[in-house]
Amino acid sequence: MTKAFIAGCEGLRLTGDERAFFAAERPWGLILFARNVADPAQVADLVAEFRSVVGEPDAPVLIDQEGGRVQRLRPPHWPIYPPGRAYGRIFERDHAAGMRATWLGARLIAHDLHRLGITVDCLPLLDVPAPEGHDIIGDRAYATDADTICTLAGLAAEGLAAGGVLAIAKHIPGHGRAAADSHLELPVVTAPADDLRNIDFAPFQRLADLPLAMTAHVVYTAFDADNPATTSVAVIEDVIRREIGFQGCLMSDDLSMKALKGGLGDRATAAFAAGCDLALHCNGDLVEMREVAANTPELAGRSGERAQAALAVRREPESLDEAAAREEFAMLLSAAADA
Repeated sequence: MTKAFIAGCEGLRLTGDERAFFAAERPWGLILFARNVADPAQVADLVAEFRSVVGEPDAPVLIDQEGGRVQRLRPPHWPIYPPGRAYGRIFERDHAAGMRATWLGARLIAHDLHRLGITVDCLPLLDVPAPEGHDIIGDRAYATDADTICTLAGLAAEGLAAGGVLAIAKHIPGHGRAAADSHLELPVVTAPADDLRNIDFAPFQRLADLPLAMTAHVVYTAFDADNPATTSVAVIEDVIRREIGFQGCLMSDDLSMKALKGGLGDRATAAFAAGCDLALHCNGDLVEMREVAANTPELAGRSGERAQAALAVRREPESLDEAAAREEFAMLLSAAADA
């Protein structure tokens, strides 16, 4: 039976040890990074190999393909896409053009991913950046106001869906005020609860029907002064599930990030105990993956239902005239640059 975790892998194809591990542990999904990417044929082969090993022809395969700084598929085989803030700037000048560019950019990304067999993109960001926030979010955010972020993030999710790719809302309940990079240390946000509710949580609340969401490794002292959202029962149950109203499948951010404390097994245990449905582990370190797997339950019960419901949302891509779509997208970006 499938286990409730998502794993990375070391290189361009699975090693013998990775094949044996995946066959035995059967993770729900695989996440790819630049280290796993050479060319389209190789990526497609790696995706197919993973699915064959776990015995699930539709096992989810994820990637971070936002555009801007966070883009695992790059030239010469794939185009560069702009960061989220570029769409926000177009939207500021021309609402219709900004909305169309956002949808079209995500639709084209989905087209790239679908060709490879990748079915989930870690997009869109719903984080509302604050002046004190670390640049780890920065221009990855669509704008600095919740209304614009909600509008454009929703369109990005729709563009992905039209191309047969599932979206992940991140980083719930909001990473924008974090003054530290959670890859390196644990951010602590001391903003009052009402400020968080009115600003940070707003985009997540308005897009709470997205099928998947990823937690933030951030402490919100107004709700839990001791634990980051990923391992906080109070944040997951009271904020994410009740206040925000997200009832979809909730995955942790990467458990190997330095914001979390303890061994990898302890981190996985804490994330599941807090209410995460899936644990995400990204770096491809097999020793760490074994620790995560040993502390991961089978994907069953309510978590299993949420994961299945998320996958059921994915549909076959709508028809796309790729050449015309890319020409229109280039014109929208060029017009914005010339303005």
